[in-house]
Amino acid sequence: MLARSSRLRRLALSLGFVLLSLPAAAADVLHVGSKRFTESYVLGELLTRTATAAGARAEHLKGLGNTAIVFAALQARSIDLYPEYLGTIDQEILKHATPASIAAINAELAPLGLGVAVPLGFNNTYALALRSADASARGIRTLSDLLRQPGLKFGLSHEFLGRADGWPGMAQRYGLAQKPTGLDHGIAYEALASGQVDVIDIYSTDAKIAQLGLTVLEDDLRYFPRYDAVLLYRLDVATRFPQAWQAIERLQGRVTAADMIGMNAAVEIGGKSFATVAADFLAGAAHGGTAGGKTAANPPASARSSFLDKLFDDSLWRLTRQHLTLVLLSVALATLVGIPLGVLAAFVPRLEQTVMAVVGILQTVPSLALLAMLIPLLGQIGTLPALIALFLYALLPIVRNTCTGMAQVPPGLRMAALALGLGRRDRLLYIDLPLAMPVILAGLKTAAVMSVGTATIAAFIGAGGYGERIAIGLALNDNGMLLAGALPAAVLALLTQLLFELIERRFRVPANTR
Repeated sequence: MLARSSRLRRLALSLGFVLLSLPAAAADVLHVGSKRFTESYVLGELLTRTATAAGARAEHLKGLGNTAIVFAALQARSIDLYPEYLGTIDQEILKHATPASIAAINAELAPLGLGVAVPLGFNNTYALALRSADASARGIRTLSDLLRQPGLKFGLSHEFLGRADGWPGMAQRYGLAQKPTGLDHGIAYEALASGQVDVIDIYSTDAKIAQLGLTVLEDDLRYFPRYDAVLLYRLDVATRFPQAWQAIERLQGRVTAADMIGMNAAVEIGGKSFATVAADFLAGAAHGGTAGGKTAANPPASARSSFLDKLFDDSLWRLTRQHLTLVLLSVALATLVGIPLGVLAAFVPRLEQTVMAVVGILQTVPSLALLAMLIPLLGQIGTLPALIALFLYALLPIVRNTCTGMAQVPPGLRMAALALGLGRRDRLLYIDLPLAMPVILAGLKTAAVMSVGTATIAAFIGAGGYGERIAIGLALNDNGMLLAGALPAAVLALLTQLLFELIERRFRVPANTR
């Protein structure tokens, strides 16, 4: 018993050491963030490669979600800079009612240790678009014309629906009464092309505008501000990474709208990776050209990545390691907490309903909402908030099955144990837990398999795992990339279930010995 207790203490100490070491990011690594859409991914790679070429260690934390999450990551020092747009900073982040100058914005951000710099050279404004045939047939040219078309189906991105400079303000300015449906930006174009919706919100540098021949509606009341691409960064970046920052500053004014459209097209239509497109642009810029403008929107088939290329690319082992770490640590922590809670609920009836209610409520909190709440609470993104979320979700099946398993132990055996002089602790260790173990293991199996699937959300806050591919697939509407993320997760879930089936066999009691 002493040896077992010693092993448990060592395990708890090891897990605690791992958790304490997770938030510690290497001080000499420049962390570049990006949002979850094509252009932000490309610009993130562009910045990361520029810093690396200048001799700095740089890491790109891809697809961290919407503006609120990425900005929270910047404030928490989880990232050092990310590509942003002046209109978004002005109205969505700082909540200005009227456009402010860069000088005024920097004065307001300075107390937070943040600043805006390096205008990249293009304006990527919001707009609404519809199929050109519909625009021509209905005589729609401006946003004001939508007033006469109440029957049109609007499919708008979730962020646009909630932004201060998005649908609520635009609908009020133009007097629009349509009720839009929320769509991921990555699938909006496909929904429009297939006729499932009639109007979508777009970025003016989206590659598929020209590919699908869409009509972009004129903002005749000038609702949208300018969305000049800039860098939102921590002010200490210039002193911590002087050479990298000087190299990044040389990107100012170097990326035109045509360049950005070309790079977006190379990814979304040409099937190239973000890293390849960024490298091509920098190579072209180094030779006096702008590779983005020269990138073909429809490259030859040889330039496209096959499904097997996406599945077995260089990131597979890294993503597998990250996914396994999240699952193993979260389930191990949930086991250490969940089994004692289940035992407590089983032996103290007045606490059973309270314990079950608490772990049950935790299970109902939407995963992305929980992650969004944990980021400001913990002051960081990445592995730690993802681990806490997965730990909380894994508790319910472990606590419930432990309580159920303990309740199924025959009362006669407990009485016999008492008659033999066994104390409560010995009875728990040698009678109750061994007999309840098959049911407890079933709960552990459920928690582990659930965690494999749920861990895919960790990618939305920079914790990696197979969800990174799923996020990219959603952003690009790339079914191959989605499958390249979903398939390894499914295989891992099956292997996890098989492992627990083998363990359960060891604890299964043969029918003829009962």
